[in-house]
Amino acid sequence: MEKKKKRLVLRTVILAVLALAIGYTVYGTATKEKVELVAVGSEAPDFTLVDLNGEKHKLSDYKGQGVFLNFWGTWCKPCEKEMPAMDRQYQIFKDQGVQTLAVNIAQTDFEVQNFVDRYKLSFPVVIDKTKSVMTAYNVGQLPATVLIDPEGKVAKIITGEMTDANIASYMELVKPK
Repeated sequence: MEKKKKRLVLRTVILAVLALAIGYTVYGTATKEKVELVAVGSEAPDFTLVDLNGEKHKLSDYKGQGVFLNFWGTWCKPCEKEMPAMDRQYQIFKDQGVQTLAVNIAQTDFEVQNFVDRYKLSFPVVIDKTKSVMTAYNVGQLPATVLIDPEGKVAKIITGEMTDANIASYMELVKPK
C-alpha cells in the first residue's frame, strides 16, 4: 500500500510541474511583445560591438559601403564550413567597398580567438556578448547573414550555409555602384 501512495504522490507532482510548464509557455507566448522584424528594405539597426583587437565597430560608420553582416557560433558546423569562403571573398571585395563583419553570439574571447586563428580569418570578428544585436536583427538559427546596402538598408537576409559562389554574388549585390 505504501508503494502505491508514493507512486501516486510522484505522479501528481510530475503532472503539476507539466501543467505549470505548459501554462507558463502559453502565457509567455500570449503576452510576448511584438518584435519588429528586420525586413528587406528596412533601415538596418545600428549597433556598436568590439572586435578581438579591442577596436569598436559601429554599423553606421560603414555607411557608403556594402556590409556583409554574418551571425555565427564556433559550435555551428555550417558556420565553420562557410568561414573560409567568406574570408576568400572578403579578400576580393574589401577594396571594392564591401565590408565583412562577423558577429559571434555570446561566446568567450578565448573560444572565438582560437576559431579565428585556426581558420586564419582576416575580416573583423566581433562578439555580441549580450545578444542585443542578435535580438535587434531577430536572428534565430545560425548561420544568418544580413546584406546591407551602401545606404544602410537591408538588401537581403540569408539563413543557412553559403558557398563561395553564393557569397560572391551577395557581396556583388551590396557593392557600391
